[in-house]
Amino acid sequence: MNNRTKLLKDEKVQWKTLGEVAELKRGTTITAKSKTEGNIPVISGGQKPAYYNGEFNRDGETITVAGSGAYAGFVMYWNEPIFVSDAFSIKANQEIVLPRYIYHFLLSIQSQIHDLKSGGGVPHVYAKDVARFKIPIPPLHIQQEIVAILDKFTELTAELTAELTARKKQYDYYREQLLSVDDKGLMNGVKAEWKTLGEVFEMKAGQHIKASNINSIKDKEYLFPCFGGNGIRGFVKNYSHDGSFVLIGRQGALCGNVQRFKGKFYATEHAVVVSTSESINIDYAFYFLDIMNLNQYASKSAQPGLAVGNLLNLKIPIPPLSEQERIVAILDKFDTLTTSISEGLPKEIELRQKQYEYYREQLLDFPKINIES
Repeated sequence: MNNRTKLLKDEKVQWKTLGEVAELKRGTTITAKSKTEGNIPVISGGQKPAYYNGEFNRDGETITVAGSGAYAGFVMYWNEPIFVSDAFSIKANQEIVLPRYIYHFLLSIQSQIHDLKSGGGVPHVYAKDVARFKIPIPPLHIQQEIVAILDKFTELTAELTAELTARKKQYDYYREQLLSVDDKGLMNGVKAEWKTLGEVFEMKAGQHIKASNINSIKDKEYLFPCFGGNGIRGFVKNYSHDGSFVLIGRQGALCGNVQRFKGKFYATEHAVVVSTSESINIDYAFYFLDIMNLNQYASKSAQPGLAVGNLLNLKIPIPPLSEQERIVAILDKFDTLTTSISEGLPKEIELRQKQYEYYREQLLDFPKINIES
């Protein structure tokens, strides 16, 4: 017996269209000039609101759905004064259905809402189409229990996400402190010598490889990661490098991004492979190159590019190797906690999100035998 069945027992479930149990209302267009810093969220087509100082047009428990753009159909929940602009709001008839119940249900069909996108250049999702979705309506006390269970998971995920954000700020702070050089040329009290990248690094672009020779997944034949301008493109049969290296993307909107890799890999012509001498820790090189915002040196064109020649004269402080290793040991701990895919908070958040989705499916996927017209 699953969780939903235990909750329902002999209770009956009605299926109604969303338009029957809630008011779906289009927002009011607001000009970009009006969106300044303020305390009223302005809900439009993105995943995050803008803010402005002005009047609100919705208050209380409100669900919003982004109306246009790449994120058209994105669902958010609010319980504060907001201004709904290029989006539409959903206000529940709370005698029949709880707003948070509708919110969790809409998250369960988020992909179907995105599939409603229509229009030419800019995709749109319209309230009239979302209003046709049928939603299962159990008694209010059952909805309350379902919401309580699902909210526990979302609250836990929010807490972990807030902790992750705090850890990232802490990491950024310590990284800035550890990698700063004072006006006396000291890094953490130790003398650092400024050198150009061309003096201390070997920097070479990778080699071209046909797209047909890159596999999207790793398997027994395609073993080695293939790095392009924006990171790993896929996997290939043969490798071009073996060891510890830093890679800098040199083509595309994200050129200048910095990554590190240890082992065997293939680098395409869209990646710059950086190697160091024994006097420079490769991980120290990674951390310092990462804070240099190399994207600012890219060409300003339709397809931005980063020429190796533009990097060679940039300077980097080189403290003694023992200090480099100390800095790396500290930053690696923060990096593991904040960005590792298999350790730390990101993995915990991913697991909690999957747990939430599992229980949401269990609790909201009502069988046909429970449907009453």
